[in-house]
Amino acid sequence: MSNQTDEPDPAAVFACALSLWRECMRRSRSGQKVNLSECYNGGDEFMRVIMRAGTRFEEWACIHIEFEALDNCWPYLLEEKFGEACVALKDVTSLDGFCDNDCLAVALRLRLPVKVAGALPVPVDLSAGNPISASEFRQFRIQTMREYGGGDIEPFTSGDDPFDEKFGPPFFGFYGVCDDGLLEHIADFDTYAAAVGLARKLAPGIQFPDKPHSR
Repeated sequence: MSNQTDEPDPAAVFACALSLWRECMRRSRSGQKVNLSECYNGGDEFMRVIMRAGTRFEEWACIHIEFEALDNCWPYLLEEKFGEACVALKDVTSLDGFCDNDCLAVALRLRLPVKVAGALPVPVDLSAGNPISASEFRQFRIQTMREYGGGDIEPFTSGDDPFDEKFGPPFFGFYGVCDDGLLEHIADFDTYAAAVGLARKLAPGIQFPDKPHSR
């Protein structure tokens, strides 16, 4: 479990930078033969770039990550996985453009528990047992969905690009789950709180969390 607080942890920043440096070195020695010094006007500037990326991600994480839901020590997790996830998203030649949107995309690649708050496009997929035994629904489900192109609706999951311009903004679909596992669509909502509100009216005592996070 992490002991992370709301204050940025220098150990986590260092872990991000070290992980990113290692992954960049690995890529530069591969068949790509990328010259990082040329990309960033010198090796010292490259080091500043990866430190800025690590700092930005840690500052963003202190606001948006539910650390109590982590099973791993935060700095160790970042040292092991941050660099690969970051380079897969940004490539080694464009790390100087690392921004808050990239922070979210990296967090979702790492399957981190991102808090659902405000307009941040965070994927949610939660089910809860129906305490009313006489109901035709054994469970209720709340899942983020997005509209694609000409009106098709698709689930928005942690494996998707949260800023894919082909999709509209995510919304929360509310479904009843039958005995055979089939879903029956009940309603759509702009916010998670509204979906939970309906669930609690239909099934008082249902155990949906007040403050969910991505999974």
